[in-house]
Amino acid sequence: MDEIGIELQRNEPTFESVVSEKSALYQELQEEDLYSKYKKLARHLEMLDIQESYIKDEQANLKRELIRAQEEVKRIQAVPLVIGQFLEPIDQNTAIVGSTTGSNYVVRILSTLDRELLKPSASVALHRHSNALVDILPPEADSSIAMLGKEEKPDVTYQDVGGMDSQKQEIREAVELPLTHFDLYKKIGIDPPRGVLLYGPPGTGKTMLVKAVAHHTTASFIRVVGSEFVQKYLGEGPRMVRDVFRLARENSPAIIFIDEIDAIATKRFDAQTGADREVQRILLELLNQMDGFDQGSNVKMSLDQILYRQRTLPQLFRQLVFRRFAKIVM
Repeated sequence: MDEIGIELQRNEPTFESVVSEKSALYQELQEEDLYSKYKKLARHLEMLDIQESYIKDEQANLKRELIRAQEEVKRIQAVPLVIGQFLEPIDQNTAIVGSTTGSNYVVRILSTLDRELLKPSASVALHRHSNALVDILPPEADSSIAMLGKEEKPDVTYQDVGGMDSQKQEIREAVELPLTHFDLYKKIGIDPPRGVLLYGPPGTGKTMLVKAVAHHTTASFIRVVGSEFVQKYLGEGPRMVRDVFRLARENSPAIIFIDEIDAIATKRFDAQTGADREVQRILLELLNQMDGFDQGSNVKMSLDQILYRQRTLPQLFRQLVFRRFAKIVM
């Protein structure tokens, strides 16, 4: 029995052998784990290479589609196009526009256009076949209102106008002073005159006075004739009135000179024809712009003076117009 017990004790593992065996096993497991990680990363890298190749091909296809889309947009926007007027949007893709023939259409809007620029009464370009809205024109593109530049202003001075000293003084106080000394009006707390009416028989120097005002001020000078507002198609006249005041606001300080305003500002009468009703609509739009009914308009500011000339007797004038003039110069 003693010999058997001694033999069993000899076959039991030692502490060092156990530690060595476990260390070898741990190292083997660790090597297997690193190899599996390596294989996993290798497969992931292979997938990334495949995705990179796919993305490059997709990018090349998108570039080709972009080039084709740009060419298509250029083809759609190629002249000749029809000029129209933007009336109101329906949604992001459709809108109501008016054509030069007087008809209104519901049309689609080109997806590349900036919707922020589509404002009521904006000039737009329509496709000649589908009438789709394909471009937005600058404000001056479809405007028949001309503004005189500095080199185009008349060279008539106040000294060239004989006599009429009191009329010269009144015009200078009503037109020049608010442009050059606006701070005085603000300091005193009074509103500067916004309109002047010149009337009298032909040949009394009314146009000469207006030319002298344009010569002596640095403000932009816009000259129109009252009969120019009467157009062939309905709505064109009121649109021209809005264009005049819009041009004045954009180039402030400005002077608007309307010659022969009696063409559209006679007393109210029973309109029997469409043309007569259109003339009355033109006058209503003019009164609206003079009053500054549109809160976004700054026509009432002293920088935007309005100068009118009337050659006939004021009894023919509508009282609605008379009340809007701060000065009446005979």
